[in-house]
Amino acid sequence: MTEVMLAVGTKKGLFLARRRGGDWGFDEPRFPAQSVYSIGLDTRRAAPRILVGADSSHWGPSVFHSDDLGATWHEPSRPAVQFPKDTGASLERVWQLHPAEAGAPDVVYAGTEPGALFRSADGGETFELVRSLWDHPTRREWGAGFGGQGVHTVITDARDSDAVTIAVSTGGVYRSLDGGASWGPSNAGVQAVFLPDQYPEFGQCVHKIAQDPVDRDRLYLQNHWGVYRSDDAGGAWTPVGASLPSDFGFAVAAHPRRADVAYVFPIEADSDRVPAGRHCRVFRTEDAGASWTGLDAGLPDAPHFGVVLRDAMCLDDADPAGVYFGNRNGEVYASADEGDSWRLIASHLPDVLCVRAAVVG
Repeated sequence: MTEVMLAVGTKKGLFLARRRGGDWGFDEPRFPAQSVYSIGLDTRRAAPRILVGADSSHWGPSVFHSDDLGATWHEPSRPAVQFPKDTGASLERVWQLHPAEAGAPDVVYAGTEPGALFRSADGGETFELVRSLWDHPTRREWGAGFGGQGVHTVITDARDSDAVTIAVSTGGVYRSLDGGASWGPSNAGVQAVFLPDQYPEFGQCVHKIAQDPVDRDRLYLQNHWGVYRSDDAGGAWTPVGASLPSDFGFAVAAHPRRADVAYVFPIEADSDRVPAGRHCRVFRTEDAGASWTGLDAGLPDAPHFGVVLRDAMCLDDADPAGVYFGNRNGEVYASADEGDSWRLIASHLPDVLCVRAAVVG
């Protein structure tokens, strides 16, 4: 029987759940009183590795990992992610932990606040600053954004281990084709409604990017106003959110196997951060954004105020794929049929910051 693990990062700890068949069982929380901003589920190795970016108000941020599905945890004796002294910067939090493709089995990327990218060559034990992005001439002009300045998305390409795409709020999308030796902005067509020049080379407030599993050059982008698609790996972007009730939001996720299938959770507005129409709905496209269908079977009918953050929606790699989201109300919903129907699997948790799921057995 397929076993799926769901990892939920919250403002007050990590919650792990596993499903065999249709039943979910949640364990006791790990890292109590720590904010868990990032989770990576690394299934490239024989024993899946869970990577967690946690932030203690007393000890500061750190990266932990477990190779036994959360039974025990390891923290390096020296900080895994640390800014070199000459940068004059210090780590505030790790926003993203991204295991690279199978062709680079020990590579893990970390996106941080302040906005920087770190690379590990030992499975997430230690990380080194990607200096070329940190030293990029545009970095000093990146804004902080409402939620801080952080590299929150990392996308790698199974066809080419030297191709890396990142998104930073509010710097926009940057792409490297040479393994991180150099970077260029990739924001053509993405609007920055808050700037005098609304289509700048960089400076967009990108909230999240997801990659199509079949056409790896196809990307989906949820912006601060605007849902976009790129068919050339970020070279140019086209709006695809016209049929949504709102094109403001934080999360976007792609199906793990089906082409042209992606999911978003629309928010009413940047000035009114509640679900669009106060209606708890996930929207799915099956034609690469040409149209969107609202999915709410099993979700609350009453007016709803639970906001889904940028990393708080995901899919697993089961067949059929499970879809998950958590919100700032502390609720977690799951769909075992690719979004057609939903059920509440956890409630009264702290603010949900991120969710990750994968088949582990």
